[in-house]
Amino acid sequence: MDYQTQPYQSEPPLRSEIGSFIWETIKIVVISLAIILPIRYFLVQPFFVKGASMESTFQDGDYIFIDELSYRFGDPGRGDVVVFRYPVDPSQFFIKRIVGLPGETVDIKKSVVTIFNDEYPNGFVLEEPYLDAGQDTLGSTRVTLKTGEYFVLGDNRFRSSDSRRWGPLHRGMITGRALIRLWPLDRVAKIPHIDYSD
Repeated sequence: MDYQTQPYQSEPPLRSEIGSFIWETIKIVVISLAIILPIRYFLVQPFFVKGASMESTFQDGDYIFIDELSYRFGDPGRGDVVVFRYPVDPSQFFIKRIVGLPGETVDIKKSVVTIFNDEYPNGFVLEEPYLDAGQDTLGSTRVTLKTGEYFVLGDNRFRSSDSRRWGPLHRGMITGRALIRLWPLDRVAKIPHIDYSD
């Protein structure tokens, strides 16, 4: 009786293919992390806005990206919206607008914010186009800012815990500048720079 024989074929190298797949996956993850983590921790960072202190510029639940890089090369400016660690409890993050710069004197009286500095020794009244109609800057305070100190206020002056209550904000507490709003979709926009008419 004749038997037909066929060459023996080994099983496909399954173990080798699995190892190759795992190695490729690890490489993709490592490369992705190498790209994403520096962006996440050194360039931009996402934040959800909580509370009403910046209405109507920002609403509760707005999703924003902050720029963490710019202040490594330059100083915060008047009108910048910044995210920072709350000086009273650094585990919390606040969002406010810078109105006073280092070396300046900020005077608040009868809802008028007046800035005194070397250029304007007699002071100038801060015009604030981002405030809603009827907003009043309550309180009476006068403070001279030291090196590295900023005076911050919420755009919703009635519902903001800011420098009127807990004093100047030190630069070391600032995380970054609000750059863009990504949510809600119908309000996606770059955060505008404010040009004050001083």
